[in-house]
Amino acid sequence: MQQPGKLDRDFFTSRILSRTGKKHGEDIVPPANGVDVGIIRIGDGRVMSVTTDPFYFDPVFGYEDSAWFAYHILASDLLTSGADPDYMTVDLNLPLSMTDEEISRMWEAFTEEASRFGTSIITGHTARYAGTSFPMIGGITAMGFIGEDEYVTSSMARPGDAVILTKTPAIEAAALLTRLFPTTIKERLGDDAYAYGIALFRKLTTVYESIACRKFGLRSRVTAMHDVTEGGLLGALFEMADSSGNGIRIYEDSIHVDDYVQKVCSIFSIDPLRAISEGALLITVRPDYANDLVSALKVEGIDAHVIGEMTADPGERIMIGKEKRVIGPPEKDPFWAAVEFGMREGWR
Repeated sequence: MQQPGKLDRDFFTSRILSRTGKKHGEDIVPPANGVDVGIIRIGDGRVMSVTTDPFYFDPVFGYEDSAWFAYHILASDLLTSGADPDYMTVDLNLPLSMTDEEISRMWEAFTEEASRFGTSIITGHTARYAGTSFPMIGGITAMGFIGEDEYVTSSMARPGDAVILTKTPAIEAAALLTRLFPTTIKERLGDDAYAYGIALFRKLTTVYESIACRKFGLRSRVTAMHDVTEGGLLGALFEMADSSGNGIRIYEDSIHVDDYVQKVCSIFSIDPLRAISEGALLITVRPDYANDLVSALKVEGIDAHVIGEMTADPGERIMIGKEKRVIGPPEKDPFWAAVEFGMREGWR
C-alpha cells in the first residue's frame, strides 16, 4: 500500500507536471513545484490568480472549526499572490452517512467565512457518493484579481532578500494532533496546555499576514510569499529557493518553535521542522525593510522572525546550527506516520 500524502516529487515532476495540456499565451505563471498559484492574464493590466486544494473537512475537529479551516486553506494559498479570494468553485463529494442537517451546518459555517472575506461561490457540484469518506470530501478552486505589476509568487524571491517566518513550524501538526488525541494530550501535558492547543486551531491561516504584507508593499518591499504546508518548514524553504533559482541560508537558532508545539512533536517523535505547518508563512523582503515588516506583523498580533536570507548561489541551500545541514527537497511528512502511530498505540 502507498504512503499517504503528496506524491513523490520526482514522479510528480516527470509524470504529472510535464503533462498539463496546451499552454495559452495568457498563461503567465504555469504549474510549478513550490508555487502556490497559477496566474492568467485577463487584459487591461489585470491578471487572475488561481489555486486549487481538497475540501478538507473532518468532523473530529468540530463542524464550525473544520469548515473554517476548509475555507482558509484556499484563501491562504491565494493570498500568497496578493490577490483576494474573490471567487470560489466548490465540489462536494459527500459520504452517504452525512445527514442533511450536518451538510447544512457545515455549509453555513463555510459560507459565513466566505462572506466575511468577500468571496462569491460562483459554481460547484454537490452530491453523496458511496466510497467517499472524511476528510477529503471534494475540491475547491479559488480565484482573485490583481494588477499584472502587483502580484507576487514564491518564484520571485531575490538574492539578498531577508527570509521571515510567521508563527511557528509544525503549528498545524500540533493543532491537529491535539484534536485527534485529546485524552493523550491532557494526560501528558495537562488541561491548561490542552486548552492552548485547542485554541491553536484557529491560527491555521496565513490570510492576515498576507494582507499585512500587501499593505506593506508587494514587489517594492515584499518580493515573495509561500505557505508552509505539507513537508514542513524545511520543505517550504527548499521550494522557495528552487522555484526562484536561488540559494538560501537559514540560521537554526533564529527559528522559534512554540513550546507547546515542541512538546506535542516530542510526544509523537516528529521533527517540527519537517511537519505540516499550515498557518505559518514564509516571506522574503528586501533586507532594509525586514525589521519594519516584523514590527508591522507584530502590530497585527502575528509573531514573526527573520530566520535567514536568500543567496545568489543555487548550490547553497543550507541551515546553519550546531552542524551545517543541507536543505533538500521535501520528504514524506511525518504527521501522517504520527497519526498512524497514535492509532496503533490506542491513544485517544
